[in-house]
Amino acid sequence: MKKVKITEFARLREKAGLSVRETAQFLGVSERTVYRLDKGENEPDALRLAEMRLLSGMPYQKSEDEKPLFRFIDLFAGIGGLRRGFESIGGQCVFTSEWDDACRKTYQANFQCDHPVFGDIREVNLDRDIPEYDVLVAGFPCQPFSIAGVSKKNALGRPHGFHCDTQGTLFFDVARIIEHHKPKAFLLENVKNLKSHDKGRTFEIIMRTLTEELGYKVQPMVIDGRGWVPQHRERIYIVGFREDVGFSFDNIKIKTPAEGPRLGSILHPEDGSEVVEEPYTVGELARVADKYTLSDKLWNYLQAYAAKHRAKGNGFGFGLFGPDDVARTLSARYYKDGSEILIAQEGKNPRRLTPRECARLMGFDLPGGEPMVIPVSDTQAYKQFGNSVVVPVVEAVARHMLPGILKSLRQGVAAERDEQIALLV
Repeated sequence: MKKVKITEFARLREKAGLSVRETAQFLGVSERTVYRLDKGENEPDALRLAEMRLLSGMPYQKSEDEKPLFRFIDLFAGIGGLRRGFESIGGQCVFTSEWDDACRKTYQANFQCDHPVFGDIREVNLDRDIPEYDVLVAGFPCQPFSIAGVSKKNALGRPHGFHCDTQGTLFFDVARIIEHHKPKAFLLENVKNLKSHDKGRTFEIIMRTLTEELGYKVQPMVIDGRGWVPQHRERIYIVGFREDVGFSFDNIKIKTPAEGPRLGSILHPEDGSEVVEEPYTVGELARVADKYTLSDKLWNYLQAYAAKHRAKGNGFGFGLFGPDDVARTLSARYYKDGSEILIAQEGKNPRRLTPRECARLMGFDLPGGEPMVIPVSDTQAYKQFGNSVVVPVVEAVARHMLPGILKSLRQGVAAERDEQIALLV
């Protein structure tokens, strides 16, 4: 009996959990073509093989001669957490905007940018400065909106909708870019409290703008990063697709807190097993430098402050943690006193996390990977990591969006082909 050879394509299809029919629909080919690819009678091109690898959960590895799967732009880029997530599924960043000088310094130290990193998004020329792209990602700041009466605006001959409701806010700039370019998809990220901000009015305007005025199919979801990193960090992710590609957050694979790591996984071991990295660690054993240990004055103040609020029945105070714990949310104010995440030390005052530990806590540094370049002061680094995203969460959301992104790209190619045929008839 002849032994049937199982091809890489067939293995990837089964690992992705796709039937022959589903694979055919996804790739935009006939079921017969899928059967032939399964059997090795046809060879899949590099693009389709890369897509199948990603869908089966394998990491993306781009070869030198391989084209990116899609193009995206990175707005309010910070230090590139969203970019990392979308590059991990085969995307190519073609435009970046970040107003903060220190963030741009860190961003450019960690990414090879073949395009300039723009500053103020409000000064970007939508036609001249932004090239063609498929997906928009943005971690825009949260600001209050004014809700104006549409009828009154009409009577005065003024614009209404998001052009007036959001004017002057940074979300307005995201919305006008979406309106102008009509990307196939977007991901917007913000703090969890966006949903309740200004008694829910802010979120109401955002959702109305994206769905009713810009015409996107939109789904928001709050995700806690605790399943990926040893930190309780809830953020809202808003995904939109221009066409109905069947996207839903209902079946996204979310890691539970029980699966998540503990602080010991990101702390400096201080036993000589780690390479010394000054100014964070020093000496033969690569111990954390003394400057991260709280002074007696600051430690006494934090204890007194916590005791005062405990007496009043309040929960304010410092957070003291060990290697088996999960930390509170790292904030941009961490540089002030480090009080939300203090690491207990035997025989001396607790200490702050080092910026390197913050990079690990946010998922920028992964075991076995290249450490992130931190070219700025500790103060700036704390602000940057405190304002950033948990990279593995973004990767999970991006991977969940990938089938929809690829489907929308194929729909776009088919529509262009039909349009060209119609012109010839």
